[in-house]
Formats: sequence, structure tokens, C-alpha cells
Amino acid sequence: MMTDLRYPMKGNTVPFWAVPIIGIIGPMVIITVIYFKKRNVYDLHHAILGLLFSVLITAVLTDAIKDGVGRPRPDFFWRCFPDGKPEYNNFTTGAICHGQASVIKEGHKSFPSGHTSWSFAGLGFLSWYLAGKIKVFDRRGHVAKVCIVLSPLLLAALVAVSRVDDYWHHWQDVCTGGLLGFTVASICYLQFFPLPSDENGLWPHAYFRHILEPEGDSQAQPTYMSRRSSVQNGSFQYSPDAVEMRSTSQAMDSMEAGQRAQ
Repeated sequence: MMTDLRYPMKGNTVPFWAVPIIGIIGPMVIITVIYFKKRNVYDLHHAILGLLFSVLITAVLTDAIKDGVGRPRPDFFWRCFPDGKPEYNNFTTGAICHGQASVIKEGHKSFPSGHTSWSFAGLGFLSWYLAGKIKVFDRRGHVAKVCIVLSPLLLAALVAVSRVDDYWHHWQDVCTGGLLGFTVASICYLQFFPLPSDENGLWPHAYFRHILEPEGDSQAQPTYMSRRSSVQNGSFQYSPDAVEMRSTSQAMDSMEAGQRAQ
């Protein structure tokens, strides 16, 4: 087994401190820019919350699997034998490492790739988010929209490739890390937002619940079921005109009720 782990030790093309910038801070900046343009606090709150959930859940799962599997990194030979002189137990044939203990311990955390899973968790969530905001599935054939949605995933893939190129991970490690991160990102996004292909995929679920059930609006209760049905069927679309029409209708009902009372 040690003969397959003789790749040279190299530094990180993408350092560890850069991963939170790429997978968390970067998407947060983009989400904040969209907030200043759209001015929807529900969207900002749930997007940030979903992003943090995605990255933190992925980090916990990745570290748990790393400690459980303990697969050696491709450069483990040089971590174990820094001088290039291997030593093995004649009875158990086990390697007798004489390298630095912390370096050897880090060499047993190859599967899955943490850089890759973190990047796909944050940038995968951003990709879902952008798909909903620019309505990439509107069936109008805008290739530019597809390129925008795939750009975060391309950046995450470049991070994954760098881990193999630096001999810190095997290709199976980065593939599993990418799949893990993107799966968690997808679950977290759909927890807070509709599918981007949905007619109401622009805003989070909580925003439409707020529109349908505004606090203190008792007169909206009789029409609640019909509106809820329209949202579930994908036909509800919020607009300022809709709010104005609802307010006008309520005002007319109040005036008519007053005339009848007289």
C-alpha cells in the first residue's frame, strides 16, 4: 500500500483560510448585493440562514467521516518517513513512522476532501440561489443565465482539482466531497426556497406565507383558502398591484357594510 502513497509533499494551492472566503463570505456578499437591489428582508434572512446551515452541516459530516475512515493521503510516505528511509515491523509488516506526529495525524484525513465539500456546500447553495433569482428555467433559452448559474460550481470544481494536483487527496476523495457538499446545499436550499423552476421560485416560502397571512389582517381570512390553493398550484404571483387591489377590495367591503348598517 505504501508504494502508492509516494507522491511528493506540496503546499496548498488554495490555503485553508481561503475556503471560508470562497464558500461563505463570497456568497454572502452576492446575496447582500441582491438584497440592496430587491429590498426583501425575508429573502436575505433565509438565504444567509440556508447558506450557514449548508456549510456547517457539511463541515460536521466531513470531519466525522475523516476521523472514521482515516484514509492516508497520497503523500503519506513522506509524512511517515521524512528522510525517505522506510522502516517496517518484521512481524506485523506495519510501518514504523518516525515523522512529526501532527503531520502524520493530518496524513490520515484524506477521505473525503474538506476543501471540496465546503466549497460545494457554499457555492452550490449560491448556484441554487442564483437559479431562482434570474429564473434560469423560464424556457426562453438564455444561455447566459446557465453560465451564471454554473459559474459558482466551476469555481468549486477548480478548488477540488487543486486538491488532487497538490497530492493532498485522491480523486475519490474530491468526488465524494463534492457530492456531499452539493447534496447538503440542495437540501438546505429547498428547505427555505421553492424550486427555481417554480413560478414562485423567486422568493422564500416564508415570504409567501407572510403575504397570505399578514399579521393583524383579519379580513384576509375568508380568502385564505383560495389563495393558499393558488400558491400550491404554482399560480400565485405577488406584485404591488395585487396588494393594491386587495386593499381596495377591503375598503369597498367596509364602505358597503357601513351603508347597510345605516
